[in-house]
Amino acid sequence: MKLVADENFHNHVVRGVRRRSPNIDLVRVQDAGLSGADDRTVLEWAAQSGRLLLTHDVKTIPALIEERFRTGLPMPGVIFVSKPFLISALIDDIVLLVGCSKEGEWEGQSLYLPFPTSGQ
Repeated sequence: MKLVADENFHNHVVRGVRRRSPNIDLVRVQDAGLSGADDRTVLEWAAQSGRLLLTHDVKTIPALIEERFRTGLPMPGVIFVSKPFLISALIDDIVLLVGCSKEGEWEGQSLYLPFPTSGQ
């Protein structure tokens, strides 16, 4: 499973995922040459690249997902990350999710992290 982190996604999480599991294919929007690109462009790039989008943007991305569904465009899957979160727990959740998922399994779906724990 391949991931792309939105431009404003928490960089400590990106670095932590890369450090914890170097085999995870995770790029940042900036690394793909999409700095400053609008959300439509990022979603299109993610779909064309077969990457799930990691984002904190729960305001504009959901409407764009709906638009892609309505118009029949592919939707790569989106992982929304709510704030606040513990960085280490979020890293664990992303590594777990990637490790337990099959390629293409999250196509057209969205998921919210962090996963709830028994202490919450």
